[in-house]
Amino acid sequence: MDATKRKKLEAAGFRVGDAEDFLGLTPEEREFVDLRVKLSRLIRLMREKLKLTQKELATRIKSSQSRVAKLEGGAGDVSLDLMFRGLFAVGGKLADMIGTGKRKKTARGKAVGTSAKRTPGAREVVSEVLIEEV
Repeated sequence: MDATKRKKLEAAGFRVGDAEDFLGLTPEEREFVDLRVKLSRLIRLMREKLKLTQKELATRIKSSQSRVAKLEGGAGDVSLDLMFRGLFAVGGKLADMIGTGKRKKTARGKAVGTSAKRTPGAREVVSEVLIEEV
């Protein structure tokens, strides 16, 4: 968000911040959310590169297409176990998750991920949440 827009919103009485501020997340909770988002995006990216449908991935992980859709959307009710089974089913490795997050400091000194664009289908809590595209 550019500074002019931020100032206008603040002048109108809005508070501007990221999801950590909005939800009152601890640094540990923020890392957990980042992990889930990165993992879901990586699974979708790798599935698409393999030209697999969600249904085909679901068969590989003994689940349903609707569950894979939730998994790729980063839904909170999908277990990490299922997410990692999905990663491994598309040929992913734990090493694919390590080192994928570049961190930067906000004006208030809090670390956030960075991104050039938003992944289609990813839900945003607050528009200022920036997460690296994998």
